[in-house]
Amino acid sequence: MSRHFEQLQQSIGYEFSDAALLRRALSHRSWIAESDDEVSNERLEFLGDAVLGWVVADLVYSEFEDWDEGVLTDLRKSVVNASALAEVARDIDLGAYLLLGNGEDAAGGRNKESILSDALEAIFGAVYIDAGSQQAFDVVRRLIAPRLAAAPSRLDRLDQKSTLQELLASLGRPSPSYTITSQGPDHDKEFTATVVIDGEVLGSGVGRSKKLAEQQAAGEAIDALHASDHA
Repeated sequence: MSRHFEQLQQSIGYEFSDAALLRRALSHRSWIAESDDEVSNERLEFLGDAVLGWVVADLVYSEFEDWDEGVLTDLRKSVVNASALAEVARDIDLGAYLLLGNGEDAAGGRNKESILSDALEAIFGAVYIDAGSQQAFDVVRRLIAPRLAAAPSRLDRLDQKSTLQELLASLGRPSPSYTITSQGPDHDKEFTATVVIDGEVLGSGVGRSKKLAEQQAAGEAIDALHASDHA
């Protein structure tokens, strides 16, 4: 098994002392349902998500000293999201090593955004358990830092409405529609936006401008779509 995963370990730049941890990180719940293995990668994913968030926060804080909290948050979001992580996973051919159930495999699970991003986070969690925080930091930095370095040039595209539009297109679903209501006097209006997709309300948001309200609504819709993808 360790020989089978040798190329993957080279790609992430880390060799596991406990190869069973890597196997667990690659074990989707569909595999557990059809095999003798008992534990999926979901707990490791939970841990890896926290490790990833910590490392990226450290990197953006250290590398972009003159930028304020709002821009740093946008930078972090640009690499800590399912789409960006799935791209990293594809770069290292992670899908080829996933342990999937037959049905999920036949349904294209090896290229599914949510499965790839979850498995990558699970690997980060597995490295943390196997070797501690410094090795985990190094692995995340090795894989994520190149994309983070390119992120500032894309900041103007880092908005929730565009992300939602791209996500829906990738899922083959129609574009969203937004409805806006407002309350309060002209000098102090509060806007509420609702986003509807396929006749279903998937998100709402409140803000001091229509744009802010729509951004919040789009963010809720993105979360709802990812949650349904996990279900």
